[in-house]
Amino acid sequence: MATIDGRPAQYGISLKQLRELMEHRGPEGVNKIAEFGGIHELCKKLYTSPNEGLSGSKADEEHRRETFGSNVIPPKPPKTFLTLVWEALQDVTLIILEVAALVSLGLSFYKPADEDAPVLQEEEEHHGWIEGLAILISVIVVVIVTAFNDYSKERQFRGLQNRIEGEHKFSVIRGGEVCQISVGDILVGDIAQVKYGDLLPADGCLIQSNDLKVDESSLTGESDHVKKGADVDPMVLSGTHVMEGSGKMVVTAVGVNSQAGIIFTLLGAAVDEQEAEIKKMKKEAKKANKQKSLTGESDGRAQIKGTQAPTQRQTVSSEGTKSESEGNHVPQSSSTSAAAETGHKKEKSVLQAKLTKLAIQIGYAGSTIAVLTVIILIIQFCVKTFVIDEKPWKNTYANNLVKHLIIGVTVLVVAVPEGLPLAVTLSLAYSVKKMMKDNNLVRHLDACETMGNATAICSDKTGTLTTNRMTVVQSYICEKLCKVLPTLSDIPQHVGNLITMGISVNSAYTSNIMGGHNPGDLPIQVGNKTECALLGFVQGLGVKYQSIRDEITEDKFTRVYTFNSVRKSMGTVIPRPNGGFRLYTKGASEIIMKKCAFIYGHEGTLEKFTRDMQERLIREVIEPMACDGLRTISVAYRDFVPGKAAINEVHIDGEPNWDDEENIMTNLTCLCVVGIEDPVRPEVPDAIRKCQRAGITVRMVTGDNINTARSIASKCGILRPNDDFLILEGKEFNRRIRDSNGDIQQHLIDKVWPKLRVLARSSPTDKYTLVKGIIDSTVSENREVVAVTGDGTNDGPALKKADVGFAMGIAGTDVAKEASDIILTDDNFSSIVKAVMWGRNVYDSIAKFLQFQLTVNVVAVIVAFIGACAVQDSPLKAVQMLWVNLIMDTLASLALATEFPTPDLLLRKPYGRTKPLISRTMMKNILGQALYQLVIIFGLLFVGDLILDIESGRGQELNAGPTQHFTIIFNTFVMMTLFNEINARKIHGQRNVIEGLLTNPIFYTIWIFTMISQVLIIQYGKMAFSTKALSLDQWLWCVFFGIGTLVWGQLITSVPTRKLPKILSWGRGHPEEYTDAMNLGEERFDSIDSDKKPRAGQILWIRGLTRLQTQLRVIRAFRSTLEDLNERRSMHSLHSLRSPRTGMPVPVGHPLYNLNLLSPNYIKHHQQQPKQPPQPQQNVSSAMLPSDISYIDEDPQQHQRTLHNGLTSQHPSISTNTTAPASSQSFSEIAHTLQQQIRCNNTEAKHSNGQNETRI
Repeated sequence: MATIDGRPAQYGISLKQLRELMEHRGPEGVNKIAEFGGIHELCKKLYTSPNEGLSGSKADEEHRRETFGSNVIPPKPPKTFLTLVWEALQDVTLIILEVAALVSLGLSFYKPADEDAPVLQEEEEHHGWIEGLAILISVIVVVIVTAFNDYSKERQFRGLQNRIEGEHKFSVIRGGEVCQISVGDILVGDIAQVKYGDLLPADGCLIQSNDLKVDESSLTGESDHVKKGADVDPMVLSGTHVMEGSGKMVVTAVGVNSQAGIIFTLLGAAVDEQEAEIKKMKKEAKKANKQKSLTGESDGRAQIKGTQAPTQRQTVSSEGTKSESEGNHVPQSSSTSAAAETGHKKEKSVLQAKLTKLAIQIGYAGSTIAVLTVIILIIQFCVKTFVIDEKPWKNTYANNLVKHLIIGVTVLVVAVPEGLPLAVTLSLAYSVKKMMKDNNLVRHLDACETMGNATAICSDKTGTLTTNRMTVVQSYICEKLCKVLPTLSDIPQHVGNLITMGISVNSAYTSNIMGGHNPGDLPIQVGNKTECALLGFVQGLGVKYQSIRDEITEDKFTRVYTFNSVRKSMGTVIPRPNGGFRLYTKGASEIIMKKCAFIYGHEGTLEKFTRDMQERLIREVIEPMACDGLRTISVAYRDFVPGKAAINEVHIDGEPNWDDEENIMTNLTCLCVVGIEDPVRPEVPDAIRKCQRAGITVRMVTGDNINTARSIASKCGILRPNDDFLILEGKEFNRRIRDSNGDIQQHLIDKVWPKLRVLARSSPTDKYTLVKGIIDSTVSENREVVAVTGDGTNDGPALKKADVGFAMGIAGTDVAKEASDIILTDDNFSSIVKAVMWGRNVYDSIAKFLQFQLTVNVVAVIVAFIGACAVQDSPLKAVQMLWVNLIMDTLASLALATEFPTPDLLLRKPYGRTKPLISRTMMKNILGQALYQLVIIFGLLFVGDLILDIESGRGQELNAGPTQHFTIIFNTFVMMTLFNEINARKIHGQRNVIEGLLTNPIFYTIWIFTMISQVLIIQYGKMAFSTKALSLDQWLWCVFFGIGTLVWGQLITSVPTRKLPKILSWGRGHPEEYTDAMNLGEERFDSIDSDKKPRAGQILWIRGLTRLQTQLRVIRAFRSTLEDLNERRSMHSLHSLRSPRTGMPVPVGHPLYNLNLLSPNYIKHHQQQPKQPPQPQQNVSSAMLPSDISYIDEDPQQHQRTLHNGLTSQHPSISTNTTAPASSQSFSEIAHTLQQQIRCNNTEAKHSNGQNETRI
């Protein structure tokens, strides 16, 4: 018989049986496991041990992978380079240029027999084909550059994705040791440890659990937490979140065989079927389309729209590009993709909204001028040739008309700033890459830009402001307060035993203290840092905590009350050796004290713990510890005995009702109070000073004692001596912001938040309320932009609500990371300051690029237009304009978008959401430089030939060769553009434009490369670039005019900006005004009689001619590639039904959106439903908050003052109810329904095609 690693190769249970096993729930699941002989028998069949785990040998692992599969879901293959090239070719302006170039090429070889052309023309005809070919080559270059940018961007995101996935580790037992492995390496038969905050990476059956509750809403839609246990409901499923408790499970299904994997596979199949169906439908719909009126079409669209969304997400933005060639399909393809992409965002990125509006406006202007240029050129040509010269029509004149068209299209190419999205993409992608080195792992790209506008940061204390390396530095045992670590001999023996046993047993067994890597290193704390401090205290007493744990293993626990934000304590019940039970508990000292009735006094004698003693202890021990910035923890216990009970014991006959927590956790006996030090990170005070100087308010929101919080806040610099500030506890905060009915009122929050600096003893709900209150407030001039840090599972709502959510990479739970936008890989506050710097840098990089780009745009368009009108020819030829376009778009966006941030960025206040995109200083630079360049170019155009004593290029025949006159104009224009690129590096009116130039190698490399290319083009470009070689003298003139822009720039800087009218800035006002622009061409065709329905032609014009489609595609692909991958990434990070960024239901198109997604009835229903505003989830009612010291500020009069000085503004109350969808089905049913609905959809689509245009 074949063996693997000394065991039979044949498992006692097959893959099919395991898949069937995982489809059962609740008591059914218990019975099913019993059929296999129980959980231990199941482990035997899988050749694994519940305590030792897998052996960890390579042969065993390989064999398991082959038999049961590996824990990954194969991702969708990335787009190939050729696909991206094909997509880039779809651009309308490029298509027009390609066609024109081909026509020009064809006509250059066309020799009509009936013409007797002069010999000179014959000579010219030899070169006639060059221009057509040159344009084709330029187009190819542009396409390849675009495709390469898209390709490298996609590769970057896959890298980023792998990095995020690589961060996800899980605890398993292998060879008797607990180890952290990457979720992709988890195998069937692994024994995994499950704890609070985990996102489960595979399916499994519980071996043992404590108080385990799981949120299965991502699979079932039920938002209630499901209680799990080996004898209640032993099945735990991948993609679900552990909300409470801990446990141990044997992994039974991984990858595509897990419940989440099965759904992904089905969805993938559904999408593939749909895509094939769509292609077929499109062909048929196109035929039908010709006979339909626009109203008829929009009706068809409305019916089918919802169904298309899933594919929209899968193909990121290919729909947007394909649709260009589909006539009237443009509006709807963009509308669904817009719905899918942006439906779930909290708010459109301000920068994108403003840029898109700007792009549309420039597109309109450029298109108008381009069309006018062509019309004027053609009219002039026709009048001159046929009216004045009275020549008859010759076929060769078609060539002239094509050249006029080419000039017009080239003006359009230059006019439209397609470099804008490229600059945004490059700037963000570059920042994201560099931010990784600064310990910021960005999950949602617009968070990077939003962070630059942040005005408030609500930070946790532990681990973010402090080092999260905790040690016990003070203790109070048997009426002795020790400022140094006591020895075991100082403590009465029975008390010492109880303390060491209580701490060792009543802390998660995943918390451990390991030896340092090198002999002199500090020990490494693994798991919960507070528990590690207590375990360190036990070790300091000279007791090995591990030997106590080996004696009392987890499976001997009777009951565990896990720590959560409501309890603020943890309890463990174990059986006593001589019958009965013992409860150990530890937690926040004020809370434990209130539950204690006894305490060990002098020499370990048991005393009654009276109210007076409690108050004295709080006043004389706990408060002084807290004022030193220590976290105070109390340890207590209680005995339940079957026989005669002592004074501090309780007599029981049977097993107590462990669910009656209130009665179990009373009359405790206090063992000790310890003060745990968590020192402030040395770099934090400086980082907070930088924030305050940069106009960002830092608030501390912590679950700790108010005195500890005050002490740490003062050390950090959050509280400054002469400031008027508030320090509140969660209870007091709730009292102030709720009306007499207990409802939260915005106008009451507005009285509190402006002065609030520290919120202590707060629950996650308080954190959410505070964040929501600040964001919704209208007290300040601009809306506050709030960043929040969080690490716990319950911080999810606050992280989602915030404009930017930071999760802790080390201490954070998986749930917190899923809800966040940026993960701090070092949990350090100073990394947040770096994120602010990068965010501001993104905004500035794009402003620099705009300043440069718009100057070139204005000049090139005016020169081409006036040149066409005045001299019947554009001084800048088509190929030359394409070269200028390449410099100013691709190369300049690379050069300017990769500037490094400087500390100066933190010396100014945040821009705010209403700050104009183009400030008055920028507009002054743009108009000033444009004026200089236009004067020089028109001077050269009309009198340059006389000044430089060269042959004039004006009035030449259209197919005459290049002249030095026009070459000098082209060269001067490029020189001025190049030197202006140096000017564009500063946008706040700084005089020194050279400063920091050498710190950006990308900038100077590109600048030098462009200069060398320009020399080669001028000297050797000849017919291809319509240039004629220049002498050294002429070159010096060109460079002289170029350097003039730097001198002129200094003059412009001298003009005071404040004197300029505000009308000169562009993009002022609220972002909401701009988001309307984003919806141009993205209107939903929901009703036939919609008044706002744009004409299809109008949309084609906007989307086609202005290349807006490219802009949106790049930006959208850029933003959603990551989210798209996120949603299809291996099932361990399967998103819950709530979207990663908001508390709202996920948009249609999310792989796990209600699985009725594909049914036609659902679509109709979905369209009729009005959108519901998202409602915050209230986890904890204020009544359940633990009582605490009513301690507000030292000075009660100041407290009165702060109340009176509060700002008032009326606001409707905020509702805090949430309703849960109820749709729980077994997975086999879901799978079955899904397949049926795909079939049903296909038949319905075929059926309805005869009546209407249909898209699935």
